[in-house]
Amino acid sequence: MSLLELKGVETFYGASQALFGVALDVREGEVVALMGRNGMGKTTTINSILGLVRPRTGTISFAGRQVAGLRPHRIARLGLGLVPEGRRCFPNLTVFENLVAAARGSEWTFDNVVDLFPRLGERRDQYANTLSGGEQQMLAIGRALMTNPSLLILDEATEGLAPVIRQDIWAAIRKLKAAGQSILVVDKTLSELLPVADRCFVLEKGITVFSGAPEALTPELQDRYLGV
Repeated sequence: MSLLELKGVETFYGASQALFGVALDVREGEVVALMGRNGMGKTTTINSILGLVRPRTGTISFAGRQVAGLRPHRIARLGLGLVPEGRRCFPNLTVFENLVAAARGSEWTFDNVVDLFPRLGERRDQYANTLSGGEQQMLAIGRALMTNPSLLILDEATEGLAPVIRQDIWAAIRKLKAAGQSILVVDKTLSELLPVADRCFVLEKGITVFSGAPEALTPELQDRYLGV
């Protein structure tokens, strides 16, 4: 059974159509990759899931409930945790304050987040705006986990980070997968993304043009849909 399922989603910005019947799903415990070149509809798909834009047609179900048209805060409370592109930590709160401000539920605690990202324990009392970009990304992931999400959405979580920090983020994603966390991830680093993904969906001009196992995404298909 799918935790998240989109069927025939069409989303517009005013008169301009951005999504044309997008379909994808995430099952319990899966890591699903949402892929495509820049401007092909990945962010609009995520915004449609989260209620930041309202699809004109199609259905979006999460945990068995239709969520298309609900307010974003209501959708989030159903168990969706977002790590947005650009991090967006609270700059004038400490690491600890950023994390506990998001706390909901009991599975993920400050100590659990520090186990995943030891650097955050070392920076516990530092303000978020004094952290490096990589540390802020760790904080953004930790903050999303503190909401105890059924589904974690990672939007370009490694973009612009130093290679050593990217490796730390991917190691954390692998640990989350091993623990059974459902994840929808957008990322361009195919060498890291494909080995961790259970299934992939590729968008081209707002249309789902590929869905399947990572090994079915041949070099030819990668070049056609993902090449620069």
